[in-house]
Amino acid sequence: MSDTSGKPAPTLAIEVRDLHKSFDGQPALRGVDLVVPEGTTCVLMGVSGSGKSVLMKHIMGLIRPDRGTVLVEGQEVARMDESELDQMRRKQGILFQANALFDSLNVFDNVAFPLRERTQMSEVEIRETVNKTLAKVGLSHATERFPGELSGGMQKRVGFARATILQPKILLYDDPTAGLDPLTTAAVNEIIVTGKQQLGATSIVITPDVASAFGMADNLALMHEGRIVESGPPAAFRESQHPAVKAFLRNWLARRSQNRPPQG
Repeated sequence: MSDTSGKPAPTLAIEVRDLHKSFDGQPALRGVDLVVPEGTTCVLMGVSGSGKSVLMKHIMGLIRPDRGTVLVEGQEVARMDESELDQMRRKQGILFQANALFDSLNVFDNVAFPLRERTQMSEVEIRETVNKTLAKVGLSHATERFPGELSGGMQKRVGFARATILQPKILLYDDPTAGLDPLTTAAVNEIIVTGKQQLGATSIVITPDVASAFGMADNLALMHEGRIVESGPPAAFRESQHPAVKAFLRNWLARRSQNRPPQG
């Protein structure tokens, strides 16, 4: 299949069509449409309550839609049984806002956990794989430390290492820079870009930080009141005339200006 330019159409890793979901009669998603080509990074933006996390949970198969379709690598998620959902999730790496590390396990054992749970690797193979993965994120020196002994940025890197240890084809990031200082935020953004470069993975990132979004995204999508009201590459997004996009960017600039330290 080709597009109108004659080029082959991109393979879609994720496709969402007319997705609807309500909770206790309150609509959360009101007809979401989204396509994410294989190997690209899509950043979802929007104010709290706009439906971003609900959409991501549908992609993970944690929520069933009221209406509409979610396809992951061409397979409809809502039609999968538990075994098929487990196989799909093995191909997904997830980095939660709070990292979801095990406080009682050191860095090495946190990262080794998916290998011990989901593979038949020997302990020698696990040690080799974990050490290589931790080296990629600059944490070779921290294998024996516990999450409570790490900075926020280091915890994010441990979370990323664990999320990518099985070399997933799809990476999902739920507000990975929430509550972090600017330097740590920049480090996390670099980790996300590294994930794409090292794994060739398809990524969906939820973030309210426009600067981060524009720096890492192939495509941006703004959710507003349960719908995606604008999507496209960063250059086109900047020129959008949609009222919700203009208001979102204007409010972000205002908050950024207020948080900027005084000069002189």
